[in-house]
Amino acid sequence: MRVMAQVAMVMNLDKCIGCHTCSVTCKQTWTTRAGVEYVWFNNVETRPGQGYPRRWQDQERWRGGWKLNRRGRLTLTSGGRVERLARIFANPVLPTIKDYYEPWTYDYNKLTDAPLGDDYPVATPRSMLTAKPMKIEWSANWDDNLGGLPEHADADPMVARVRRQAEEKVRFAFEESFMFYLPRICEHCLNPSCVASCPSGAMYKRAEDGIVLVDQDRCRGWRQCVTACPYKKVYFNHRTGKAEKCTFCYPRIEVGLPTVCSETCVGRLRHLGVLLYDADKVTAAASVQDEQDLYEAQLGVFLNPEDPVVRAAAERDGIAHEWIEAARRSPVHALVVRHRVALPLHPEFRTLPMVWYVPPLSPVVEALTETGFDGEDAGNLFGAIDALRIPVEYLAGLFTAGDPRPVRTALGRLAAMRTHLRARNLGEEPDPAVPAAVGLTAQDVEELYRLLAIAKYEERYVVPTAALGEARALEESAVPAECAVEPRDGPGGSGPFGENSGRRALPMVSLDSFHALRRRQRADREEDAR
Repeated sequence: MRVMAQVAMVMNLDKCIGCHTCSVTCKQTWTTRAGVEYVWFNNVETRPGQGYPRRWQDQERWRGGWKLNRRGRLTLTSGGRVERLARIFANPVLPTIKDYYEPWTYDYNKLTDAPLGDDYPVATPRSMLTAKPMKIEWSANWDDNLGGLPEHADADPMVARVRRQAEEKVRFAFEESFMFYLPRICEHCLNPSCVASCPSGAMYKRAEDGIVLVDQDRCRGWRQCVTACPYKKVYFNHRTGKAEKCTFCYPRIEVGLPTVCSETCVGRLRHLGVLLYDADKVTAAASVQDEQDLYEAQLGVFLNPEDPVVRAAAERDGIAHEWIEAARRSPVHALVVRHRVALPLHPEFRTLPMVWYVPPLSPVVEALTETGFDGEDAGNLFGAIDALRIPVEYLAGLFTAGDPRPVRTALGRLAAMRTHLRARNLGEEPDPAVPAAVGLTAQDVEELYRLLAIAKYEERYVVPTAALGEARALEESAVPAECAVEPRDGPGGSGPFGENSGRRALPMVSLDSFHALRRRQRADREEDAR
């Protein structure tokens, strides 16, 4: 057993209102410079829908993630070393700007400088890439609120899979569909295919916290990582000629602060915590033959931080005591392992993702309520979960490789929590048989309710700081190459793989004391933040 620790995330989809605050704050923090106008490290998708980039889940087209070869061994879906080397200068399976969207702005001068006349001036959209007038046809949230669904619904790969399995037509009139929001960031996988595909070794997974990053000095812009990532969360900066991706806000994580998307989330739906896992079991877990066994296999990789044997092995392997204690209090461990209400996104990609999701119960409740029945009654709700096949099968296609049983278990436990709390709030005696029917106790339900509904800041974000000996260096260090900010009119000309390709990033610049930032964000009064 080789114990390692990773900072992971759980998102409660029942609480996401689709406001895109997380996307905007992430964009403002990480991707405001030239070359990444189209890049969204965090985006919120409306489901069902195509997502961003279009149909990113269709690995028959994009060839991302891992697959088993004839010998039962893991191999990149994008091909072996010889195949990838043969097309290293012309990768044929990259999303184009049309699959993402062509970013645009508006010619606002026409509004402010137009002469007086009988006609109203119009600010026409102009491409941020070519500065030419353009027609807006697609964007990062084009499916928002199912606005584009009737036209594009057939393009959702998960809908196509459900149709094949159920052998029935899914109707897409707005009032007859279920919908929910799906926030997405890089999964920071245990078995990242992007890292394995990088020819220059620029992509790496940090041993101390499991965050996957790109070394900008070593990146040569081969873009193999863009193809290999099945979630399409690695982007190519066409100005620098280098790959960029979500950094999990590691400068904040190192000082115990949550990610920007978590900090600014209006619905408070994100949880951050430490998971201990056995690194020696990762390859075996990703190599199980049946895709529907991958969920249970990944759960088998995680270790119990309460186990004295695990704690001793963790200390032996160099994991700090603070991290072990954080793993004991981790809300991620509670939701993923103990209560089993959080599920991984597309485990069939075999990357063992570490951003997990609590599936939404709201579409089932709303559909039941519209029929005139009590949507909060345990008997009605449990029956509706089984009766509404399409939502359950669609969720299973997203989170459990098509196996509906873990989805039913998670939704059943969420339904039991609703029923239990409803009885208590109405002054009635909660029925112990309700949580028992889904394998929980009344105490488990109360703990689950506290985690998902009323958990305080320190309970939702259990993030240990970096090693004490590194604190001073971290506080005074410059911005690393992964987040170096370059001016729009920066130095350098065009290279073979984009502007400034092959050049070193700008020197690092000290921005602020992260501990001062932490004090300001947590202070109730201005004088306390100094």
